Amino acid sequence: MATVKTKITFKQSYEEFRLLMRQIDNRLYKQVYLLIGEEPYFTDRIVDKLSRCVLPPEEQDFGQTIFYGAEAQIGDIVATCREYPIGSERNVVIVKDAQKIKNIEQIQHYLKNPANTTLLVLAFRGENIDKRSVVYKRCKEIGAVFESIRPRDYEISEWIVELFRNRGKSIDPKAMSMLIEYLGTDLKKIENETDKLITRLNEQTSEITPEHIEQNIGISKDFNTFELTRAISERNINKALLIANHFAGNPKENPFVVTIQMLFNHFLRIFTLGIIYWNCKKKGQPIPDDTQLIKSLKLTNTFFLKEYRQALGNFPTARCFTILGLIREYDMKSKGIDTGNSTESDLLKELIFKIFTA
Repeated sequence: MATVKTKITFKQSYEEFRLLMRQIDNRLYKQVYLLIGEEPYFTDRIVDKLSRCVLPPEEQDFGQTIFYGAEAQIGDIVATCREYPIGSERNVVIVKDAQKIKNIEQIQHYLKNPANTTLLVLAFRGENIDKRSVVYKRCKEIGAVFESIRPRDYEISEWIVELFRNRGKSIDPKAMSMLIEYLGTDLKKIENETDKLITRLNEQTSEITPEHIEQNIGISKDFNTFELTRAISERNINKALLIANHFAGNPKENPFVVTIQMLFNHFLRIFTLGIIYWNCKKKGQPIPDDTQLIKSLKLTNTFFLKEYRQALGNFPTARCFTILGLIREYDMKSKGIDTGNSTESDLLKELIFKIFTA
């Protein structure tokens, strides 16, 4: 099916996910669940919960059927949905990877008159569907439609905080930054690493610190891009070059493409903050509060605002503009354009030196 661009945010998607999970906990079931979107973590969680909770274990063999999209036929799915439950309270029909079923749109004929005794789950794992389609509109009318949005790194702090809170822990802002930097926005991977981390800690540990991340997940608390950008913000060239040397010795753990993207994002935020201040001064308006600044700079929390305010003092907007040009130039060099005999480690150290002298 054709896709349409989503307009909901990760935060809205996450809130809808929590609401849906509470409804399932309270046995407030819908006749039909349509699960779509690019982030499979949430849809997988919903499917797993419905498969475990709607019917008790002793009834699942009789009343629950799971189809897999690559192998399923639409006729078999509809026929199963129409069956009267025997040996269970209701029929639960779960269709995983529904996007792989040929002629899946034909399910609309069943949706016009669904069986009252059947709970149908259509899980389009990692994909959307056309929101103008009959399937989408009918599921919206009679059931629940959930769209799972993949987060960006600055959007998942609330989710990570809750992840640790549900395990009886809190997490230090720097430790969170290290976690995001190392694992990216792969929610399943973050959850798995979190669970491993907690099993290794003393039960009395209440807050996760950078030391815990370093010791148990293998991320250096002193040699990472977070520390590199902070050293640059503080104009500490010796520390910045020390970290660059470490990166040069560990290229697999610190790929140049990731480092240069982090540097670009860092200076883009400094530049953005400078423009905000300049506009406020020019228009005689007050500077936005921290909440608004966090949103504008796409930061995970207020912990990092102090660094960017300090960085703006060291790198005014005119210098930031020049540095952003330098970063783009060295990004092109890393792709083989006008590189000469320089290695990626040479390029990184050269770029850092030019940042300080720009």
